[in-house]
Amino acid sequence: MRAAPIRYGMVGGGPGAFIGEVHRMAAALDGELELVAGAFSSDRDRSRAQGVELGLHPGRVYGSYGEMAEVEAGLPRAERIQLVSVVTPNHLHFDPARRFLEAGIHVVCDKPLTTTVEDAEALRDLVRKQDLTFAVTYNYTGYPMVKEAREWIRSGRLGEIRKVVVEYLQGWLATPLEDTGHRQATWRTDPARAGIAGALGDIGTHAHDLVRYVTGLELERLCADLTTFVAGRRLDDDASLLMRFAGGARGSMTVSQVAVGEDNGLSLRVFGTEGALTWRQEAPDELALGRTDGVREVHRRGHDALSKRAKTATRLPAGHPEGFIEAFATIYRNVARTLAARSDGREPAPADLDFPTVDDGLRGVHFIDRAVISSKSKSWVDAAYVARAGARA
Repeated sequence: MRAAPIRYGMVGGGPGAFIGEVHRMAAALDGELELVAGAFSSDRDRSRAQGVELGLHPGRVYGSYGEMAEVEAGLPRAERIQLVSVVTPNHLHFDPARRFLEAGIHVVCDKPLTTTVEDAEALRDLVRKQDLTFAVTYNYTGYPMVKEAREWIRSGRLGEIRKVVVEYLQGWLATPLEDTGHRQATWRTDPARAGIAGALGDIGTHAHDLVRYVTGLELERLCADLTTFVAGRRLDDDASLLMRFAGGARGSMTVSQVAVGEDNGLSLRVFGTEGALTWRQEAPDELALGRTDGVREVHRRGHDALSKRAKTATRLPAGHPEGFIEAFATIYRNVARTLAARSDGREPAPADLDFPTVDDGLRGVHFIDRAVISSKSKSWVDAAYVARAGARA
C-alpha cells in the first residue's frame, strides 16, 4: 500500500509568484506529498489570500516563516509538516532554511542555495548535525534523458571525456525590463536580493550543476568574463567561461539573458574518445549519440533499451512528451520516497536518493563565487571544491 503523503509547507510562492506555483504543481504530480501549511508572503494578508486560494486551513497559514517554523515544530508529530519548500528570492533562502533545520524539519530549497559561500557552508554543517534531508531544485537533473546521459558516461560509452560545451541562452532581459516594475526582473537584477551574480547565478548555476551531474567531472580551474550589456543594470546579464577539469578534460560555458530570440536554450554536449552526446532542454525527450564512424543516433525517452535510472524517472509512454514540471516532480518524488523510507526505518532505494543535495547547492555557490572573482581579476582562478568529511560525492 502507498504510504500516507509527506506533509509539507511552503515559504514564499505567494500571489503572482511563478516559481512557487511550479513547485506546488510538481510536488502534487505523483500524489506523494500534500501541502498543508505555508508562509506565502511577508505580508500576512497576502499570505492568507494565497492560503484561501489553495484551500488550506486558516490556522496553518502564517504571516512569517519564523512563526511557521515555531508553531509547526510545536504541533504533535503526526500533524506537523515533515518538509518545507523554500521558494523565495535568493537572499531569503538561508534564514528560512536554517530556521526549519533547527526545528528538525527537512528542506527543499530553490537554487542557488544561498548568496554567500559562508552561508552555504553553515547550512551544510547544520544538515549534517541535524541528520536531515536537504534537496536543492536543480530541476534539469530530473529529466529522464539527462539521467540516461549520465549512465552513458558512467558506463564508459563515450570513452575518456575530452571536451564539454554547455550553453544556457535566454533573451527575456535584453531590455531594461526591471525599470518597468516587472516582478521577476526587478529582484533578479538587484544585488541585495539576487546576490553577487545575475545571469550567472540565475541560470549559470543550472549549467554548472548539469555538467557535474552528467559527467562526474570535478572542476579545477576556470576563467570567467562576466558582462553587463544593458545600461544601468547592476549585475551581469551575460557570461563566458573556460573550464579545466581534473583528469585533463576542457570545457566552455556560455550564459546569457540578453540573447534575443532565445527562450530557454539550455544545451549540453560532451565529447569523448569513443563518442559524443548532445541534449537540449527544449527537446528533452531526445538524446543524441555521435559515433566515431560518423553515424549519429537519436535515442528517445520511454523505450525499454534505456537505463533503469532513466526509466525510473519516466512517467509517460514514448511519444507523449514529458517536460519541465515532470523534471521538477522527479526531485520532489525522490525526496518524498526517501523521507517515507527513513521514517519506516528502511534504507531508501538508490534511485530515490537521486536528487541534488545540500552539497550540490554548496558547490553551486562556490562556483558562482569563483567565477565572479575570476572576472574581476581577469585571470584564471582555482575552482576546486574540497568536500569536508561526510559530504556526498
